[in-house]
Amino acid sequence: MDTQSVFEAWLNEPTLDDASRKELAAIKNDPQEIEERFYRELEFGTAGLRGILGAGTNRMNVYVVRRATQGLSNYLLGCEGAKECGVCIAYDSRHFSAEFAKEVACVLAANGIKTYLFSTLHSVPQLSFALQHLGCIAGVVITASHNPSKYNGYKVYWAYGGQAAPEQAEAIFEEIQKVPMFSPKVMDYDKAVSSGEIKLVGKEEDEAYYAATEKLLLDPVLVRQRGGELPIVYTPLHGTGAVPVRELLSRVGLTNVTTVPEQSAPDGSFPTVTAPNPEDPGAFRLAIALAEEKGARVCLATDPDADRLGVAVKTKDGNWATLSGNQIGCILLEHILSSMSKQNRLPKNGVVIKSIVSTRLADAICAAYGVSLENVLTGFRFIGEKVDEYQSSGKKTFLFGFEESFGFLAGGLARDKDAVSSAMLAAEACISYAERGMTLSDALDEIYATYGFFSESVKSYTLEGKEGMEKIAGAMARLRETPPTEFANTAAVTYEDFLSRRCQNNDGTSCDISLPTSDVLRWLLTDESWIVIRPSGTEPKLKLYIGARAKTKEQLDATLTALVKDVDALLKGYLA
Repeated sequence: MDTQSVFEAWLNEPTLDDASRKELAAIKNDPQEIEERFYRELEFGTAGLRGILGAGTNRMNVYVVRRATQGLSNYLLGCEGAKECGVCIAYDSRHFSAEFAKEVACVLAANGIKTYLFSTLHSVPQLSFALQHLGCIAGVVITASHNPSKYNGYKVYWAYGGQAAPEQAEAIFEEIQKVPMFSPKVMDYDKAVSSGEIKLVGKEEDEAYYAATEKLLLDPVLVRQRGGELPIVYTPLHGTGAVPVRELLSRVGLTNVTTVPEQSAPDGSFPTVTAPNPEDPGAFRLAIALAEEKGARVCLATDPDADRLGVAVKTKDGNWATLSGNQIGCILLEHILSSMSKQNRLPKNGVVIKSIVSTRLADAICAAYGVSLENVLTGFRFIGEKVDEYQSSGKKTFLFGFEESFGFLAGGLARDKDAVSSAMLAAEACISYAERGMTLSDALDEIYATYGFFSESVKSYTLEGKEGMEKIAGAMARLRETPPTEFANTAAVTYEDFLSRRCQNNDGTSCDISLPTSDVLRWLLTDESWIVIRPSGTEPKLKLYIGARAKTKEQLDATLTALVKDVDALLKGYLA
């Protein structure tokens, strides 16, 4: 692609808005910035589009959103019944999310596709539930999840409630590429609403979601009896969780919940945090201060689109600890399985699903309760697909799914990460353990004492821009050329390449990998430790995951520290 020619075409485009033209005119003498904005088009994958806000083909803006939606429309028009079933659209609190959502609706309406648009910002799980409830063929969410404020994105969901499959995403992307940038059909918004081509939705879908989600409680009587006694602090981090989380908790009897006032209102600048990410301990700063004031021993946080849940707990020594996604997942898993077991309603065909980069502590918990556990590739879409498969066939009963990146789902009402229902279950777990004189910190100690010591470490290497993407690709290539056979003086038992879908064992034997093709490398070591390296599918990052198991916490810490040091040095050398 001749970036200068594309830049000039944009700059001279008659239909370009004044603000974008001014933005581009300001960089006309900056070849590096022109290159960054125009050297490629944003890629459309299973996570849709995601990029920095601004003018250009490699940026998120009205024109890229319209073009993507025209491509989606062209794909949908080739699907039987798509026009009548329609598409549901939601958006979060980010800059331009509401504007982009309207543009999506206007393009869909102009193509004669029935369109439902949430009248206010809504979370990912509510969109996932609504498109199933409405019988839509697809859904769109305007969000960049927990990324910094300069980002926004465009996620496509399918009729089953989860994100579009790779084959669908590829076919949609092919249609997008056929659409000239400034050619999409666009209907006037007010006209489309008044004529019914765009139907605004909200209250009825919310009520259906709340009614269904309340039923996920394991002990609703206990929650209603004790829900007003246990103080909880919650922060939506300026995002969509503020309304549904507070509403749901209140409905089930959790009435002693205080929301962080500075972070309650939607704000795409996310002024109180570096990034609105519940994985970041810094995101809990205001919540913990408020918890100390209110006497609370737990804080809950959701990200802008309310699909990720973070938890901070007060420990015995009076300090605060932010739990990892693996720890939250195992606390929720133990709470669900133990409660169902005590109530004699644990199904014989129950199944738990997690990603391959998530803790193996979950395996031990499931084994103790006689529940099967399945591993899928990274990305909650794979969990959603399994949920749909088992709910459709009745072969297995889905109980819980999670991934280490703070994504949790119980019951399968949504088919993506659901921080709203997970916040409710986390609060219920607090009450359940409080009945035994325990906090969630105590619960975690009990889990380790029961099942053994497991720990994980996740590290991201961020390399933005064209050069960064090339370095990440180069590092993966070098790892494949000469795969390490040991880490921190511990031999690898098995090396797995999910791109070729082949595994190599240290005894010289090989085998096929049953999971789908993916740019992922994994090593299984002799001491039950494991290492996974993969590029992020949604961010300019190379991601490293390491897990370990040991008989004592001291041994565990030493093993994990040595592995992290060794692999970190290797990757830094490849990325230099």
